[in-house]
Amino acid sequence: MLTNKEEIFNELKRSIYSELDITRELEENYIYDLIDRKIENYSQNKIIPLTLKESLKQRLFNSIRKLDILQELLDDDSITEIMINGYRNIFIEKKGQIIRYKGQFESDEKLADIAQKIAAMSNRIVNESSPIVDTRLEDGSRVNIVLPPVALNGPVITIRKFYESPLSLEKLIEINSITKEVAIFLENAVKSRLNIFVSGGTGSGKTTFLNALSNFIPEDERVITIEDSAELQLTRVKNLVRLEARNANIEGKNAISIRDLIKSSLRMRPDRIVVGECRGGEALDMLTSMNTGHDGSLSTGHSNSSEDMLIRLETMVLMSGIEMPLDAIRQQIASAIDLIVHLKRMRDKTRKVVEITEVLNYEDGTIKLNPIFLFKEEGEDEEGKILGSLQRTNNKLMAKKSRQVRN
Repeated sequence: MLTNKEEIFNELKRSIYSELDITRELEENYIYDLIDRKIENYSQNKIIPLTLKESLKQRLFNSIRKLDILQELLDDDSITEIMINGYRNIFIEKKGQIIRYKGQFESDEKLADIAQKIAAMSNRIVNESSPIVDTRLEDGSRVNIVLPPVALNGPVITIRKFYESPLSLEKLIEINSITKEVAIFLENAVKSRLNIFVSGGTGSGKTTFLNALSNFIPEDERVITIEDSAELQLTRVKNLVRLEARNANIEGKNAISIRDLIKSSLRMRPDRIVVGECRGGEALDMLTSMNTGHDGSLSTGHSNSSEDMLIRLETMVLMSGIEMPLDAIRQQIASAIDLIVHLKRMRDKTRKVVEITEVLNYEDGTIKLNPIFLFKEEGEDEEGKILGSLQRTNNKLMAKKSRQVRN
């Protein structure tokens, strides 16, 4: 049953829409003035508290001009992820905990309209014939949209919120994701132009960590970022080129893939190439660029461990469609990548670096790995938080290119 607040909201909304001319672009002041007038008229017959008037005003404006109740969630800085499973079921992540949100959209049709509005912000299309799209909001937040008939219970929208101020390695030290010793090691690794791959599961913080690593790239270098949906924030680099893949149009043409962008970037005289995430055949082009003079490049990928990342890379290279012997693929991987930094979302919902491993040579059918740092768990505190830290092994960096990195 609707609350009084919901009844007031719906009645005001119907009254406002009856006067709106949706065929033309309306100025914000006009909409706010109309909302104020309607609220005042309504309050002449029914008492509305001042605080409720203000919340209704903003909610009505969001419904008309912005993204309905989704706008409230986007404006809440304490929310890190938004998961919408049909118009009635909204879940949010706060401080690593997923909770159900009390609000809902008025219908699946309204939610589908919001999904199409979000896609249009970055010139993407989502509809029944093209029901899946990866896109972003104007602030850079990552968005995945799936519409019916693929989504059986109504439109599904998943939003990874954008950090207005990217997390630095100093902040990651503060929240115990890494130690100061590890931060110094990684700073030297980036400045020494090692090729670094950041791996981890979904939601482990790979893109956030890649952003933090990029802060150590010297300001005078030319850097090219390549992403499916642009979200990297390289704030220190002045000579920066940002490239974003493009989906096919309604006719299924004019798509521009990550592979296309990597190939094009090699003609732009880059000092470093940063690929937001390798998922398929573009891994071959990324490895090739790392092996042809573009040292210091960075990328991320999904995996369960550093060793698993190598197996995933083999699979991705095979997806390129270029026939290569497995030995040649493994040799290419071993030659290209210097370090794998593996992240994990722990059972207490915190995100930590759990492995930093050097990639050595390919010998006897295996790529040799040299763990430099490993996370050692030491139990839990009274609140269930995992105790432990990333600790140095007795191994030293072995590769020739790594001599300049502090051991």
